[in-house]
Order: sequence, then C-alpha cells, then structure tokens
Amino acid sequence: MNKTMPTEISLEALVAGDRAEFARLVDAYSSPIYRLGLRMLGDPQDAEDVLQNTFLSVLTHISEFEGRSSLATWLYRIAANEALMLLRRKKPEVNLDDVEAADEAEDLLPTQFVDWSALPEDELLSGEGQRILDGAIATLPESMRLVFLLRDVEGLSIRETAEALNLTETNVKTRLLRARLFLRERLSTYYGGHMSHEE
Repeated sequence: MNKTMPTEISLEALVAGDRAEFARLVDAYSSPIYRLGLRMLGDPQDAEDVLQNTFLSVLTHISEFEGRSSLATWLYRIAANEALMLLRRKKPEVNLDDVEAADEAEDLLPTQFVDWSALPEDELLSGEGQRILDGAIATLPESMRLVFLLRDVEGLSIRETAEALNLTETNVKTRLLRARLFLRERLSTYYGGHMSHEE
C-alpha cells in the first residue's frame, strides 16, 4: 500500500488548459482511481466509468477548485461520488448521505479472533489470501468500505479521508475501526478454519 504521491502536478497549468499537465494527472491517478472504483463496485466496466467520469469532471470543473484540500483529495472526492452515484443507480435502497457511524449494525463487532502470527507471511500474502481479503472488503457496508479503501488501501490520512468524504475525522475513525474489526473477523473465520484443517 503505497503511498507516495506523484511529483506535484501544477494546478496553474491545469487551469490554463495545459494538455500535457492533464495527461500527467491522468497518468498519476488512473490506477488508484480505477482500483477504488473496482473495489467499490466489483465490476471492471463500472470502474472504467468511474475513472472516465472522474477525469471528465476534473476537466470541466478544474477552474472551480479552490485548493482548500490537496488535488489528490479532491480527485478522490470526485471518484467516491461517482462510485456512490453508480451504486445508487444499481441499488436505489443505498443511501449514504450523512449516515452516522453509530447507526451501523452493531453485529459488526468481532466475536472471534485468530492469532495470525502462527501463519507464514507468504500465506497471508498469497493469491488465495488476497482473494479472501478482496472478498471480505466487498462485503463491507458501502460507507465503511469507502473509508477503509481511502485510508488503508490508498493511504490517505484521516484528515484527507474526512475531506474526501465530507465527514468528521471522528466519524472516519469510527467507521475505520468498525471496518477493520469486520474484516478481521471475516479473515479470522477463514484462517481459523484453515489452521484447524492443517492441525
């Protein structure tokens, strides 16, 4: 999980319509934005739509960007909104507007834990391990999934994640904790069974 931002993109050049600078922006952020879309929506075509719509929106609204957050945070905010709009179209019952963390289901708290240190590291990082982790991330409620992806996968800070999702930092921390506990339980269930089979 990376997380160094690319060489500084020139906002002035973008606002001035510099195509080379826009190409640099696209090159720098295409992969993380596509990855975010794919993990939020689970469909490559939908992720591609998020990617295209994000950069179209940047192209259209760059002159309105006031610089109160970083350019990266603004991009993630646009991408997150694009992903949520697609989600709402596909699942109209999903409503993430100002969902309070306290309203999240209480049954997301963990009931069992496994000592993962007993597992070899290469097993945790294996293709199968990554597949199980991706599957667990996909089952997170949308509001928690976005926070987890931006903070723990894309490496944004708590403050940047809060800015990107228009949440308070406390809300981000609460959702992040719940997401991590939820994932830990899902993975504990898998690895617990996996370890018992090998004993």
